[in-house]
Amino acid sequence: MTVTTERLIVPGGVYNIPEALYHSDPVPGGSLSCSGAKKILPPSCPALFKHEQEHGQPHKKAFEIGSAAHKMVLGVGPELVEFAGTGANPEVWQKADDKAEVAAIRKRGAIPLKPSEMAQVKAMGKALREHPIASALLIPEGGKAEQTLVWQDAETGIACRALVDWLPNRNGNRLVIGDYKSSVSANPEDFRKAAYNYGYCMQNPWYLDGIRALGLDDDPDFVFVVQMKTPPYLVSLIRLDEEALRIGAERNRKARRIFADCLESGVWPGFTDNEIAEVSLPSYATYQHNNDFEI
Repeated sequence: MTVTTERLIVPGGVYNIPEALYHSDPVPGGSLSCSGAKKILPPSCPALFKHEQEHGQPHKKAFEIGSAAHKMVLGVGPELVEFAGTGANPEVWQKADDKAEVAAIRKRGAIPLKPSEMAQVKAMGKALREHPIASALLIPEGGKAEQTLVWQDAETGIACRALVDWLPNRNGNRLVIGDYKSSVSANPEDFRKAAYNYGYCMQNPWYLDGIRALGLDDDPDFVFVVQMKTPPYLVSLIRLDEEALRIGAERNRKARRIFADCLESGVWPGFTDNEIAEVSLPSYATYQHNNDFEI
């Protein structure tokens, strides 16, 4: 299903909408995304989630390289603008005019890139297209990029949404969702930590819940396509095991229940609110103290 931004975005469909509209939560009455679910749970809290929903996230330069790599790989997303500094070093945006131009580029929704950064994301795109399996998962002729899934959670009744990097066409085979991640490392061992620290273990079952709920596939698969942001821009294909998916699914259910309770009550709790939190020192601090002051 393809809709324009003027039509109602309601549970039960696949929508082709701009990324900015997706992040603004276009679902009447509110909906929960996987990134929102991560924000609701510890070490964050519902109050911080609510604040981000109302005020947006602060700009981070590091996110721009990832978004630019997405655009180069998937072919959709913000305009990429190469901008060289006017000083002695084109890689430095130091002059007032340079900073004003960069701000103007960002204001219109584009991503400003230094010459070396533009070369970097182009090289990343080339390396990924040369990878036989990753390129097949994200092949332009085989699906649609950045599709929004909106469905109703059967347990809580809340609306959920997901922005799928690549939704392949269904041709009788099992639906395999490829999710592209640019990263410092493509080593699967490093991804183990990232899967928990960045909530990727939640993202995997979250997206598959949407696929199933919308009747797109009863038994979909999900593969992370992880690419290094530095030469030689190595690519790894990674699938989470059953234990990781169990943990992610349980965290998802917990976040949905909290979201449903907050919507009903209108109360978005902080870390402690009216309670006094009692904390102990980290275990390493206790260990270090006991070693240093052994009597």
